[in-house]
Amino acid sequence: MRWKIQPMTLADFEAVFRLWQNTEGIGLGESDTRPGIAGYLKRNPGMSFVARCGTEVIGAVLCGHDGRRGYLHHLAVARAFRKQGLGSALVQACLERLAALGIPKCNLFLFADNADGEAFWRHTGWATRADLAVMQRALPPERGAGSVRRET
Repeated sequence: MRWKIQPMTLADFEAVFRLWQNTEGIGLGESDTRPGIAGYLKRNPGMSFVARCGTEVIGAVLCGHDGRRGYLHHLAVARAFRKQGLGSALVQACLERLAALGIPKCNLFLFADNADGEAFWRHTGWATRADLAVMQRALPPERGAGSVRRET
């Protein structure tokens, strides 16, 4: 059976999360909870996609933007469906949505030791930016809804 690509909805969360858990090179964190993904999908409507074979989710990708750059996260394709163009088709669906919104470039994050992932991205036209490094800082947990602490 041939696969089809559809926009991701929160109803897809459990199947997508299982796919991510079973895909090497995908790192899941505190933002990859049902509420975290719900917020991401709400902020970026119609930009993330799943691929189905029948009713089974066999591929997924998160896509969003900040108004100037697009971002892809957690591209995953079930092992039995790899090397069939599915990963490229999921990425293309995202890039078309970004382009339709006037977003000129897209970025992604890849674990430095993910050789298979790097090979896929290079094969599909992506390049490493040697002039940038990713930096991150954890934020303290929120201390109650709506509370803002100001330094004086």
